[in-house]
Amino acid sequence: MAYTGDRQGRTRRLLLERDAELAAVDALLTELRASPTGPVAPGTGGLMAFAGPAGLGKTTLLTEVRRRAVARGCTVLSARGGEHEQGVAFHVVRQLVQPVLATGTEKEHRRILGSWYDIVAPAVGLVAGNRNGSPDPQGVRDGLDWIATRFAVQHAPLVVVLDDAHWADAESLAWLTGFAPRVSELPMLLVVAYRSDELPADAAAFAKLAERDGSHPFSLVPFTPGAVSRIVRDTLGEEADEGFCRETWAVTGGNPFETVELAAKVADRGLKPQVVHVPELRELASAVKGSGLVDRLERLGTSAVRFAWSAAVLGGEASRSLAASVGGLGEAESADAVARLREARILAAPAPDAPDDDRLEFFHPLVATAVYRAIPSAFRVAMHGQAAAVVSGAGLGAATAARHLLEVHPESDPWAVRQLREAAREYLRAGAPEAARRCLARALREPPALDERADVLFELGCSALLTEPATTVNHLRAALDEPVLDPALREAIVYRLAQALGHSDRMAEAAETVAVAARGATDARTRLRMQAEQFMWNAFRADERDSPARSRRLARLADHLNGRGLAERYILGLRAWDAMVRGEPAATALHYAEEALGDGLKWTDDQWGFEVPVLVALTFMYCDQPGRAEELFNKGIAECEKKGWRGAHLSFGFTLLGYIRYRRGRLDEAETLVRGGLRIADRVGHQVPAQYFAIGILIEILLARGRTQDAHELATRYSYGDVVPSAVVYPDSQTVYSELLLALGMRREAEQQLARVGLRLEPRGIRNPAWCPWQLHLAQAVDDPERALEFATEGLGRARRFGTPSAIGQALRAMASVVQGTRRVTLLAEAVEHLERSPSGYDLACALVDHGVALRRAGQPQEAAERLHRGLEGAVQCGADALATRAREELDAAGLWPLQLRTAATESLTAQERTVAEWAARGWSTTRIAEELGAQAPVVTRLLSDIYRKVGSDQAGLPGLIGRQAGERTTPGD
Repeated sequence: MAYTGDRQGRTRRLLLERDAELAAVDALLTELRASPTGPVAPGTGGLMAFAGPAGLGKTTLLTEVRRRAVARGCTVLSARGGEHEQGVAFHVVRQLVQPVLATGTEKEHRRILGSWYDIVAPAVGLVAGNRNGSPDPQGVRDGLDWIATRFAVQHAPLVVVLDDAHWADAESLAWLTGFAPRVSELPMLLVVAYRSDELPADAAAFAKLAERDGSHPFSLVPFTPGAVSRIVRDTLGEEADEGFCRETWAVTGGNPFETVELAAKVADRGLKPQVVHVPELRELASAVKGSGLVDRLERLGTSAVRFAWSAAVLGGEASRSLAASVGGLGEAESADAVARLREARILAAPAPDAPDDDRLEFFHPLVATAVYRAIPSAFRVAMHGQAAAVVSGAGLGAATAARHLLEVHPESDPWAVRQLREAAREYLRAGAPEAARRCLARALREPPALDERADVLFELGCSALLTEPATTVNHLRAALDEPVLDPALREAIVYRLAQALGHSDRMAEAAETVAVAARGATDARTRLRMQAEQFMWNAFRADERDSPARSRRLARLADHLNGRGLAERYILGLRAWDAMVRGEPAATALHYAEEALGDGLKWTDDQWGFEVPVLVALTFMYCDQPGRAEELFNKGIAECEKKGWRGAHLSFGFTLLGYIRYRRGRLDEAETLVRGGLRIADRVGHQVPAQYFAIGILIEILLARGRTQDAHELATRYSYGDVVPSAVVYPDSQTVYSELLLALGMRREAEQQLARVGLRLEPRGIRNPAWCPWQLHLAQAVDDPERALEFATEGLGRARRFGTPSAIGQALRAMASVVQGTRRVTLLAEAVEHLERSPSGYDLACALVDHGVALRRAGQPQEAAERLHRGLEGAVQCGADALATRAREELDAAGLWPLQLRTAATESLTAQERTVAEWAARGWSTTRIAEELGAQAPVVTRLLSDIYRKVGSDQAGLPGLIGRQAGERTTPGD
């Protein structure tokens, strides 16, 4: 048997029959630290969980874990969930982190938390200064991950102990659940204890994690009769007879806490531990818990009762001074009450190393629960009200006061409304919107004053935007109906309401909401902003009745704007996007995109959203300037990360940046980025826009790499064919799915999908094959050659109208796939010519291989060899494995073994390439450049093609690109 001791003399007894658990603790600590002075391996950590009903000794085990960890030189952090603190966001996290930060200055805190300071400081109880907006919950969790990882490495070996995890707040538990799988990669042991029968419903993931294979779960069981006998005899003497010990086991059920308490009561009564006293033993057993404990408390006197009640109401923040204030007791009365309650084993004795500590702790959580439940309900409510005032006056913050105000009946108290609203703001700054929502919902019931009600409804709606968009809509609509409404607040409410409707896939309602606001606006700036929002939400709709008319109105409005103010620039950005998707000349779309950018568009502006900045960046990509789009996306992603937006916004950022890389032909980098975006989207939720965007783009990338089966498995795993939406910005999910169907040989199903896309887009005037090449895919899906040629011809005509080399080249290649003979060779030659002037490395490689195959079959082996060799080289650089294999097979079949390949996919321009790029930016022709270099025109063509691919722009974008690069290299002192 295992024996030890603690300050209360109880641990020695309660560690009976826990040899297996303690042996596992020792084994893990040994693995965590090979020797007291030896090095710590980086990945030797683990997760240990003790589960069982109340009173089975979980806390005692954790006390012993801490003792043994300290003895081995480990750094130990501890926390405990609180029955009444479950609604206090990050309560457990703060217990773990604040002792580390307690004595530091803000400068030291910033050094410890690094670039995460502004994101996680409010969550861990520090002041983050004046920050606009709030991080999303995932951003805070990622920051806590970083802090825990860094601390584990710097203070290894680290042991983190969490008691009463079933009472942990939801925010801390969510972080812990996400972080726990990583502890095995760190020099860190995580030990948790919880009552498995009291875990809340939202802790299912945590319970599954704690009980899974690979962790060390222990389900504690009651003591056997032998262990109970040992406790009785240790307390009452060896003369305790077997019948008495057996009855003790029977009345306690082998529960260690009840056994120790009952033995102590017997000793206090002076009862002989003999079988003849079993009736008295049973009577005493009823006093150990429930009503018996209450009777014991009442016998201590009124002052002790009031003090115990006050401590139970205060919970984790209880101290002697605060409890005295809540209970209305003086210094002498409170000191006497503390002494009596400790003697009666209701309050725990102070730690030996801190005898003057003012903080209070109950002898056991079961005692705390019994005392709290014994308070008459009306009196308990009144005490929570008093506690709110006391903790607020003590400077413990609005969130601490709000915890008590949530228990108080509404009384139309303006102070309570102010405290609850301030607590909600604190929670939002900490990345805990659900906790903020609870506070604001309670403030609304107070209720607030008439002139304050709209503000509370607005704040309540905003707090629920991420978690309950439908509830957000209800609150914001109610706010709009309020009779007292400031114009600026009305504008903010309308914007948030439209955002909530739009993000709930209710685009028509979103557009109508801002349209009504625009018609009723008396301020020109407000009206323009609402028009911008209306144009945006209508652009996202699939059911818009007269999309061409909306486009004409947008064009007329944009023609009268010069980009003064964000509202004008957002409208110009929407005009750029609309021109692009409709297939107007690319120069038109680029003109408006440049006007919209001005001095930059922020992704994280709380008042404007990130949709239009993203659309502007994508417009550059579709207009053959993906390098420019990449610059904008990198800035946007950096903004999101800095602000702690690590949910859907960041997912879209990584996913669409991956799509830009795909369009440039960097398939390996593209796949990595999009998988990163999908991982973030998976954490956001199931079947959300961020998720199916990532799935669709990843399918395209996998198909380009020749991994059709992987793409099919991905689509099946996410049921992608069932959830592709009818209205999205990019990509058109049904078109993406049709590509997969074509790759799987399911031509009929693909044809049906594509026909539906055409029926949806044609009436809206959306006819740019660079954005949605449904006609080009449909040409390959239909069986009728004449219809196929008709679709391909129409698609080519639209591509020529748009005018980018990549769009024309892709359309020419698609047409070539539905014709035969010399016409195919001619079309593919023209496709290569256009794609060589584009930044689309993968499309160029595809066209080169197709052209080489067509030339070989037309009996032109030398020309075929050159095309196939270049196509193979491009395929290898892009990471298009299946295309490279096809090129090799064609070369081998013709007996044309490939030459030495240029497989290094460097993106840096050589000195010669930089010079040629500057010449091309000045508008020099290929002939003039060839003359200057003394080279043949085909050599220059290939040189320019490499330049376009590397810099991510066609020739039209080179002047701006080179100008920006020159500006970046120039400093004020140059």
